[in-house]
Amino acid sequence: MSDPHRWQPGRPDEPGPYPHQGLSPWLEERLFDQRIVMVRGRITQPAATQAAAALFSLDSAGDAPVQIHLAAPDGELAAAFAVVDAMDAMRSPVHVVVTSEAGGAALALLAAAQRRLGYRHARIKLSEPHATATSGTTEQVTAAAGQYLRELEELAVRLAEATGQTRHRIEDDLSAGRMLTAAEARDYGLLHEIVGKP
Repeated sequence: MSDPHRWQPGRPDEPGPYPHQGLSPWLEERLFDQRIVMVRGRITQPAATQAAAALFSLDSAGDAPVQIHLAAPDGELAAAFAVVDAMDAMRSPVHVVVTSEAGGAALALLAAAQRRLGYRHARIKLSEPHATATSGTTEQVTAAAGQYLRELEELAVRLAEATGQTRHRIEDDLSAGRMLTAAEARDYGLLHEIVGKP
């Protein structure tokens, strides 16, 4: 008998982890049963909240690895770090699979994963995430800019730790917007493995 408090994919009274992505309920259920969380498109606060909830739900259900299938060319860095915080808090190992293109804020998820994989035709763009537009007083805008710079610094540090590259090189490549193929990303240290036939 199922637990009435456990999130159930496709329940009409409660959103699943992927409602913003237009996935059908049966597909949501299959992915969830396979311990797969999809992160597609721009990473926003609502998308990050849904992804983190799905991760915590899967983590509470068992300690087998959870996969994040990542296809996100950019997003809000603060939102991406909300997902990273969930990943860091999990007891289950988290593997990230880059399915198409990942870049900008999505790089934070890649750097936080215990295992990083990519499809053969995946692309990873080392690029600085776009800063979120902020309005308000001068002090509020200044504070938001300072927070963004701290998050950007943390992103560079985590990428350097994950890849073995120097922080200086990471920062240069982020500034240049360097695009890497899956093979180049593996050589760079961003991916451990390429999925699929050579």
